[in-house]
Amino acid sequence: MPKALVAMSGGVDSSAAALLAGDMGYECVGAMMRLYDNADAGIPEGRSCCTLSDADDARRVAMKLGMRFYVFNFTDDFRRRVMGRFACEYMRGATPNPCIDCNRYMKFEKLMDRADMMGCEKLVTGHYARVERKGGKYVLKKARDVSKDQSYVLYMLTQDKLSRLLLPLGELKKTEVRAIAESRGLITARKRESQDICFAPDGDYAAVIERCTGRKCAPGVFTDEKGAVLGRHEGVIRYTVGQRRGLGVAAGGRLYVRQIIPPENRVVLGAEDGLYSKSLTAADFNWISGEAPRHELRCRAKIRYRQPEQPCRARRNPDGTVDVEFDEPQRAIARGQAVVLYDGDTVLGGGTIM
Repeated sequence: MPKALVAMSGGVDSSAAALLAGDMGYECVGAMMRLYDNADAGIPEGRSCCTLSDADDARRVAMKLGMRFYVFNFTDDFRRRVMGRFACEYMRGATPNPCIDCNRYMKFEKLMDRADMMGCEKLVTGHYARVERKGGKYVLKKARDVSKDQSYVLYMLTQDKLSRLLLPLGELKKTEVRAIAESRGLITARKRESQDICFAPDGDYAAVIERCTGRKCAPGVFTDEKGAVLGRHEGVIRYTVGQRRGLGVAAGGRLYVRQIIPPENRVVLGAEDGLYSKSLTAADFNWISGEAPRHELRCRAKIRYRQPEQPCRARRNPDGTVDVEFDEPQRAIARGQAVVLYDGDTVLGGGTIM
């Protein structure tokens, strides 16, 4: 019987994925990643995922399904490669997506390495997306339930990783997943799901960044595009491009964050119409097929997780970066976020906005 390592979080999705993988004939082993201590993140017990109660829920599900269960301590790697990168990117005025880094470095690197060590040919996760094999290549596709689709945060997957990945929830709706879990008596069937960044569930990114870096972010100035001072800000890490609320600047009209300039400790404000742009360049680009296109592509792109794909043209540059030109201007294209390209429901690839 083939073996599979199941990434378990103590939630309904990973629980159902374990159940379904077992039904598919795999000998499943449950694995939970311990990514950080709540005290390290400055948050109370019970306010995030990966808590002791989550581990207990995952262990109880594994026991009910007759699976062995392990907790792997990845706290050092998570602190360095996810929380540390998150803090550094914010400090340089970018807006990173730590969930993408967690998938890249924790689930599909560290956990896949553990799968190798344990003789597991497949890694199972509860992501809502699909993997198919077509024409000798593995293809990443959006989930059938578009409202739950998570393909955006999986754009970094390679052919090798896709060949070993099992996504049992890709064809299901969330209501069906809960019904399956409930019908089999899993205690996580009606468990509430987390919507926040796990190590900052209250949304206080600045506190996390200051804790990671060990230093306070100094106040500075808000200016307009010409450099005229409009007021004082509380530190560049407290602002993102497109933000309007919490600026505390009196003006004749609404002002939005247009640009963040850490070397000058300056945040540039302006009218909303200045937030729109038709083009971007992305670095660290991963083409899922393993082959970059030779010619300009007509496709669709997302610059945020919940944004519908927008029609565009994409062109690979000689240095590996990718230029994306949208048909219509897009609001608040933010440095550090991911741009992901789609052809229908197939993910072509993605990279980090420069």
